[in-house]
Amino acid sequence: MQISKMKRNSIRTGIALALAIACPLTFGQASNYPNRPIKIVIPFPPGNTTDIMTRLIAPKLQERLGQPIVVENKAGASGVIGMDFVAKSKPDGYTIVASQGGNMVVLPHTSKNITYNPISDFTSIALSTYNYQVVTANNQAPFKTFGQMIDWAKANPGRLTVASNGEGGFPHLVFEHLAKTAGITFTHVPYKGTAAIITDQIGGQVMASVDGVSGPAPHVRSGAIRLLAISNKSRVTEWPGIPTVSETIPGWTSNGWFAYSGPAGMPKDITLKLNQEINRAMNSPEVVEQLKQYGLEVVNESPEYFEKVLKEDYARYGKLVKDIGYVPH
Repeated sequence: MQISKMKRNSIRTGIALALAIACPLTFGQASNYPNRPIKIVIPFPPGNTTDIMTRLIAPKLQERLGQPIVVENKAGASGVIGMDFVAKSKPDGYTIVASQGGNMVVLPHTSKNITYNPISDFTSIALSTYNYQVVTANNQAPFKTFGQMIDWAKANPGRLTVASNGEGGFPHLVFEHLAKTAGITFTHVPYKGTAAIITDQIGGQVMASVDGVSGPAPHVRSGAIRLLAISNKSRVTEWPGIPTVSETIPGWTSNGWFAYSGPAGMPKDITLKLNQEINRAMNSPEVVEQLKQYGLEVVNESPEYFEKVLKEDYARYGKLVKDIGYVPH
């Protein structure tokens, strides 16, 4: 039986309409997206690198997307609370998280209390920046350089107090690896965020800290604390007189990354739209220049690139945790 051309067109239209109703997030959603405010969750207190970076690009995203960008800090449990909140949010592109290597590829191996799977519970949107860690000391510490700190720690086993932004987080694991390589022991002092670390470091309650460079940087420049070394493979123009850790511990380097993720199952077209606009905002000259002051190298890559880095680093840090004998808490 032959079907008339008009009837065939009618059938096609009906099928397309039915599919659009059945899968509303995949048919034309990006063309109407966004039509209400977008929330970007920061899983740490104000002052953290992800907080600084996100508040820099939020006005640019708002201008391009035409909707308010709400930056909300949901701190606690080394970032787990904020990450879990987003993992359980609706995957419609209106709630995303400023993620980082620490809570995506380190904590899942070092903590027993992770309530999300970094690989299966999130959509990779954009890897925004690479960064390095810094080792700082208070001005009353019994050492003035990184080399002196290592020597002092060897002569005083376990007496070196080192702060980080949480037990089993990326900076903590970085220093655990550094200490094992250097042959020293130390006492770890976990905090909820950079601001609290700086306050106690200036006050002399903790000798040293390891953190991303953005939080400590203003306090180093003001002279309130001392920058001892950076984890980058080579010296950087922002701190030309500061040595790398590898100048004291040959071959040792460590770099991290910051990114944006959404709940698993986000529509690809919305993911791509967010990726493009985040990349555009990150690559604006004024943002690049400001982030450079914090030791951040802007990345301009696809969601697939971020997903590849995530999976590779997840496997690499899993092996590192086993190699240094770290016992999950």
